[in-house]
Amino acid sequence: MVLSMFKWIIGGVLLFLTSENIHRNPYLHPFYVSVTEINYNANERLIEISCKIFTDDLEKVLTQFSRHKIDLSKAANKEENERAIKEYIQKNLQIVIDGSPVVLQFVGTENESEATWVYFQVPNISNVKRIDITNSLLYDTFQSEINLIHVMVGGKRQSVKLSLPETKASFTFY
Repeated sequence: MVLSMFKWIIGGVLLFLTSENIHRNPYLHPFYVSVTEINYNANERLIEISCKIFTDDLEKVLTQFSRHKIDLSKAANKEENERAIKEYIQKNLQIVIDGSPVVLQFVGTENESEATWVYFQVPNISNVKRIDITNSLLYDTFQSEINLIHVMVGGKRQSVKLSLPETKASFTFY
């Protein structure tokens, strides 16, 4: 009898912890992670940057950053939301190419299920030998945030995982 009740209790807890219930209840969020992908497109002489962030995490950090409620699902607020996203990411993601800081040009956003993709570019890059990155995305809101960075240059891919207090990574390509 006790074993049967234990199975029902565990089964109920597991059912409650489905991804749908976790998404509705922010206190059950299993982990905090963002992914930043940087690709050097030699043909276009362009650095392409994409950041994938859980939408609910992005809304929370942007609400704190902008000091007003951000709801990324409302199309009417798209321009205001994208301005907040651009400012926040430009403040928390800096890139230096071969010793020269670059300015991230905002391209746009795209919603994908529970995540938001944010796109930037850096034009007029003739060659890349070294990329230095400072990434503190979401650190100001989530102490357990993990920032994954993938860099692709000349068909070679390098990756790193950053978590507090780490914010810097360097990649060399020869």
